[in-house]
Amino acid sequence: MRVAVAGCCHGELDKIYETLALAEKRGPGPIDLLLCCGDFQAVRNEADLRCMAVPPKYRHMQTFYRYYSGEKKAPVLTIFIGGNHEASNHLQELPYGGWVAPNIYYLGLAGVVKYRGVRIGGISGIFKSHDYRKGHFECPPYNPATIRSIYHVRNIEVYKLKQLKQPMDIFLSHDWPRSIYHYGDKKQLLKTKSFFRQEVENNTLGSPAASELLEHLKPTYWFSAHLHVKFAALMQHQAKDKEQTAKATKFLALDKCLPHRDFLQVIEIEHDPSASEYLEYDIEWLTVLRATDDLINVTGRLWNMPENNGLHTRWDYSATEEAMNKVLEILNHDLRVPCNFSITAACYDPSRPQTQMQLVHRINPQTTEFCAQLGITDINVRLQKAKEEHHLCGEYEEQEDLESNDSGEDRSEYNTDTSALSSINPDEIMLDEEEEDEDSIVSTHSDMNTPSVEPSSDQASDFSASFSDVRILPGSMTVSSDDTLGSPDGREGKPGEALESEDGKDLTELPLKRLSDEHEPEQRKKIKRRNQAIYAAVDDDDAA
Repeated sequence: MRVAVAGCCHGELDKIYETLALAEKRGPGPIDLLLCCGDFQAVRNEADLRCMAVPPKYRHMQTFYRYYSGEKKAPVLTIFIGGNHEASNHLQELPYGGWVAPNIYYLGLAGVVKYRGVRIGGISGIFKSHDYRKGHFECPPYNPATIRSIYHVRNIEVYKLKQLKQPMDIFLSHDWPRSIYHYGDKKQLLKTKSFFRQEVENNTLGSPAASELLEHLKPTYWFSAHLHVKFAALMQHQAKDKEQTAKATKFLALDKCLPHRDFLQVIEIEHDPSASEYLEYDIEWLTVLRATDDLINVTGRLWNMPENNGLHTRWDYSATEEAMNKVLEILNHDLRVPCNFSITAACYDPSRPQTQMQLVHRINPQTTEFCAQLGITDINVRLQKAKEEHHLCGEYEEQEDLESNDSGEDRSEYNTDTSALSSINPDEIMLDEEEEDEDSIVSTHSDMNTPSVEPSSDQASDFSASFSDVRILPGSMTVSSDDTLGSPDGREGKPGEALESEDGKDLTELPLKRLSDEHEPEQRKKIKRRNQAIYAAVDDDDAA
C-alpha cells in the first residue's frame, strides 16, 4: 500500500492534504494512509491555543478546527503522534489514543495499532531527563512549567513498549533516536545543519529513550520529525542468535510543512491483502496495557520501573498467549477501533471569537469507553481525584519536585542530560521567558570551531558513504573535522539519497514539497522569514 509520511505538521492540514492530492495525480495510485510525526496541533478553539507551548504572538488557529467540526473530512486515514507544540489539553483527553476528528487518529502517549496487517507503533512528546522518571501529573489549567512538562516523554511509556515481543513494521517518534545520525550521510547533515555539530560530536543529539526503543523493537521503518531537516539512514541490528537473520531499520526524518521544504514522502509498504481495511487495535499492546495498569502514577515524584534486581516481585509484563486470549474474549474477538468520535469542546467560530474561553480538564467519552471495556484506569479520572484532594492540580507536585531534586537522586537513568542544547537552531524561536538564558548557550560559530577527535584506524568505516551501505556503529562515535566540508560522491543537497523502499525504489527520490510560484532566491528568503514567524515557535529548552 502507498503510505505518506509527514514531518512537523504545525496545523497545516489543508496544505498537507492538497499535496497528497497532487501526489495521487502524479503517482501510480491513491494514498492509503498518512502518518504524521508530531507537532500536529489539533487546536479546536481559543482555549486550546493557550495550551500550546509557544509565545502568544505565534498562536494561530490554522485549519484543524474545520475537520473537528465536520465542515471538512480527512480524505485519507491519518494517524499521528504528539510533539512539543500541541494543544496539550486536547490530546490529554486521549492518553490511550482515539479520534480527534473523523478519520484522524491519535496514537496516545504511546500506542500500537494495525492497518491492513501493517503494525504501527509510536510514542508522543520529546525527551527531557529531568521529567523522564515522573508520573503524568499535569492537568489543565497548566502553569508555565507544566505547559512544557506535559509533552515530555515518561519512563512508563517506554517501559510498556519494551514489553512488546512481536515484530514492528513502522514506528513513529517526534525527536530522533540518539546516534541514528551515524548511520546516514552525516557530512551532508552537518553541512545542512551545522549547528548540530557539537551534539553529534558528543553524541547527545536526539532521544536516548527512543534509541533504547529502536534497539528493542527493531522496526522495519522508523519515522521522525522535530529537527526540521530531511535525513535518511539505514541501521543494521545485531542478531542475538547466530541462527537468526539480523534485522535492519530504515530511518527517515522529514522537515516541517512549508513551501520548498521536504516535509512529505510517499513510500510503498508491503501489507496483507486479506487484512481488514479498518483500523484495528493491537492485541499484544492491549494486553500490556492491562498488565501494567497498576504502574500508573499521577504524581510528580521521581520513580523507577520494575526490573529484575531483587527489589520487585514482578518485572516482566510481556503478553502471554493466555492473557492475549482473555483480552480477545473481552472484545468478543473484534479488534476494530470503533468510529466513536464525539465533539467534547466548543469549536472555533471565526465570526464569534472567544478569547476568554474557559479552560476545562475534560473526561473524553472515547477514553471512558476504552478503559471500561479493557478494565484499566483513566488517567484523567485519577488526576481529577488528586486535584480534588489537593485543591490545586500542580501545586503539590511542584513541592515534591523540589524535595526530590534535593534528595541527591540521579536526575535520570541516562548518563547524559539533554535538558538544554549547547547550540542555537536558527530555524527555531525561543519562548519569551527563556531569553534570559541565551548567554549560557554556545553559539553556532563556537560549535564550528570546536576541535574534533579523529577516529582510530580500526574505526575507519566512512559514515558519509551511501545509505545503501549497512553499517555497525563502532564503540567510539566521533566526528571528523571534515564532516562539514561536503557530501560524498558529489551528491550535494540530497541527504536521503540511498534509502530504498520494499520494491527497491529510492525513498527520497522526487521529494514532495509544497508547490509555489516563488522561485527567485530573494523571494525564498522572504518565505523563510515568514515561516520562522509562523511555524517555528519553540523555546531553547525544547529546541531541536
